[in-house]
Amino acid sequence: MSETFINKVAESGLISLDLAQYIPNNEIVIFDIKPYLFMELILKEKDFRASLATIDWTQYQDKIVGIYCSADAIIPMWANMLIVSNLSPFAKSVYFGDENKTRELVLLEEIQKIDPSSFNDQRVVVKGCGDTPIGESAFIAITQKLRPVVKSIMYGEPCSTVPVFKKK
Repeated sequence: MSETFINKVAESGLISLDLAQYIPNNEIVIFDIKPYLFMELILKEKDFRASLATIDWTQYQDKIVGIYCSADAIIPMWANMLIVSNLSPFAKSVYFGDENKTRELVLLEEIQKIDPSSFNDQRVVVKGCGDTPIGESAFIAITQKLRPVVKSIMYGEPCSTVPVFKKK
């Protein structure tokens, strides 16, 4: 007597959406301004410009770069602009923030590129657990993106979901 197992999750028509798949494979590196400051605390324009001139910017080729300062220093806006103008010919993209903030900004940008029409009238489960940490802002962004077009949004795994939205 053999029993046939039926995969009810596969037959349910749920679309499982893993936000981690939208994180680009490009390496994320951080440009810390601190080492380029006088006594790692004060920005002196002439010295700052001279120190930036010594950097081999090709090391940032095709990388995602976050700019931030690990010192509690006042950094004028033009300093960030100067760094970006040096990075732009090499980096894939440049953001302001530490590694976590940069990763979050990249993911939010990728979510904005999603074509919501591919989810029209679908039942979507936004994956909640995984090896890659996903910040709250990404879950907020995907909910806002999909809510106008989907039949329902759930959070979790297809076998165990929390209902978030259901079209009436």
